[in-house]
Amino acid sequence: MTNKSELGICRPDPAAVFAAAMSLWQTCHRRAEADQHLNLSESYSGMDGLMREVMRIGNQFEAWACSHIAFEELDDVWPYLLQDRFGEVCIAVLVPTALAQFDESDCLRIAIWLKLPIRLSENLRIPIDLQAPNPVRESSFLRFRIQTVRDLLEDGDTMPFTAEDDPFDEEFGPPYFALFGVGHEGITEHIADRRTYSKAVSLAQKLAPGIAFPEAPLFRATCATPISY
Repeated sequence: MTNKSELGICRPDPAAVFAAAMSLWQTCHRRAEADQHLNLSESYSGMDGLMREVMRIGNQFEAWACSHIAFEELDDVWPYLLQDRFGEVCIAVLVPTALAQFDESDCLRIAIWLKLPIRLSENLRIPIDLQAPNPVRESSFLRFRIQTVRDLLEDGDTMPFTAEDDPFDEEFGPPYFALFGVGHEGITEHIADRRTYSKAVSLAQKLAPGIAFPEAPLFRATCATPISY
């Protein structure tokens, strides 16, 4: 099937915007039909207000996706995927009466729920845990590992930041990158912390010239049940 990357689309696709907005519009109406206490017209000062919100969200999510999603890794046609799933996932993140609160943090949450391949970037809170063989012989480390961690604000304890965690948990500070050496018996030794992935890779390359960490790693959620935030 032809996907977005095969079409050479690197900018927002109107078909994807329409698919996301229509999916959200239909999901809101299904919820309203099932809940007699949910009045969409009252919540948005008329149905035209709801139309504006779903179009705004469709445009914002598509623009965000163009910057952060590895479309070449998708097996589905992008607008069809959004048409089938975007609305239900969006309403799992925000209730139908709170669409005006949708922002970039919700784009990330939705991408995680949809298990989309997300490219790591400096300001994006996605977890990684990568290992690469040490090319240097006779070293005490067989491998090096780069893992996202973050600190509890209350006591400063450092905890791994994993796929099961809320990226925006207010009990934690922002994630950063810890470099570990993995010894012959699987024992892990902490070496240093870096604020960015590229700096962690640079340090690993100084310690083990020729080590092959990916330049732009991808994250894709693998949990069977989406995490509720």
